[in-house]
Amino acid sequence: MELPNRDAPGDAHPERAGVLARFLDHDLWWSFSRSPLVIIAAIVTLVMILASVFAPWVAPYDPFDLASIDLLDALKPPAWIEGGSARHLLGTDDQGRDVLSTILFGSRISLLVGFLSVLMAMVLGVSIGLVAGYAGGWVDAVLMRIADIQLSFPAILIALLIDGVVRGLLPEGRHEDLALIVLIVAIGLSFWVQYARTVRGSTLVEKTKEYVQAAQVIGLPGALILVRHILPNVLGPVLVIATIQLALAIIIEATLSFLGVGVPPTSPSLGTLIRIGNDYLFSGEWWITVFPGLALIILVLAVNLLGDWLRDALNPKLR
Repeated sequence: MELPNRDAPGDAHPERAGVLARFLDHDLWWSFSRSPLVIIAAIVTLVMILASVFAPWVAPYDPFDLASIDLLDALKPPAWIEGGSARHLLGTDDQGRDVLSTILFGSRISLLVGFLSVLMAMVLGVSIGLVAGYAGGWVDAVLMRIADIQLSFPAILIALLIDGVVRGLLPEGRHEDLALIVLIVAIGLSFWVQYARTVRGSTLVEKTKEYVQAAQVIGLPGALILVRHILPNVLGPVLVIATIQLALAIIIEATLSFLGVGVPPTSPSLGTLIRIGNDYLFSGEWWITVFPGLALIILVLAVNLLGDWLRDALNPKLR
């Protein structure tokens, strides 16, 4: 009897090939591959994320290295304008820092705040929504009334309030050291309500289904039922909300930094760079604020397009 050839190229990794085939046959990939605008948005988002993550290796200069900064290079225009230098493609700021390098390093902070604040809001909101929907009764009533109260205030106002309270509680001089953490917590606490309300509604539906009732009959603890059985079935809308709120978190971080209550100027984000450049906008040095502003707009627009596509792709009524 002839043994099968294990070295045949088509049989090298059948499991991996099967996973790839299922992925390519999935409705999400079909929708993604037929949306040129979404593909462009995904490429732009991926390029900006990779450029910011690898900024120490990609950026022409390190804007935080004082040895590489020369005040004689301050306020140089972009390279294609008279007086510009090929060494600084997008020009320099008032301190002689390369604008392109500051955008790459600033994007790291904006994305870090966005991802961590959305992750915090998602964990908090999903947990509260699961407990409220599964427990019901007065627990559900109390948690949802708290959510309703928070919904009556804009997210930016809640973030400003939390930041102000923390400034008052921390010792003088310590706020700048903890500014990044405070900013993440402030934005995260202002975003949890949408997750909680969405997950609570899905949990109310899921807990009446037979698989949950069967788990209750065999005596599984409520926490295990929530994590093992209900949670995987309510994550679809959560991923859509997280994608859309990532763009909102980046905008709020930029707004807070522009108002001077975000990250300190020593570790500037895109919002801080826009605020610094705004002081020189009317004196003719427009590039200091325009290019960080364009980077922020492109990043937020690309993420929003991905969020809108994901929302439509996961909506069975639109298939």
